[in-house]
Amino acid sequence: MDLTGLSDFTDYFVIATGSNERLLDSLASAVKEEIKKAHGYNASIEGSGQTGWVVLDFGYVVVHLLTETLREFYSLETLWQDAKIVLSVQ
Repeated sequence: MDLTGLSDFTDYFVIATGSNERLLDSLASAVKEEIKKAHGYNASIEGSGQTGWVVLDFGYVVVHLLTETLREFYSLETLWQDAKIVLSVQ
């Protein structure tokens, strides 16, 4: 989601769903490693697969990894409905 002009703390959200805590932890680890390798950025990480929501903050991009239940409950896409959807993959 492109939050440019809508948010003071980041420009983009990446939102993904994981089916279980192990998958969320694996996704978080892979994203962190690949961004570090490709761009040299270290992520600030909050949450874990066990909590159902992992946030990786790279500054201009914030990655949200959630269980399906929490993604539906918090509905970030609805909360930030004025943001432009850059890419949606089902």
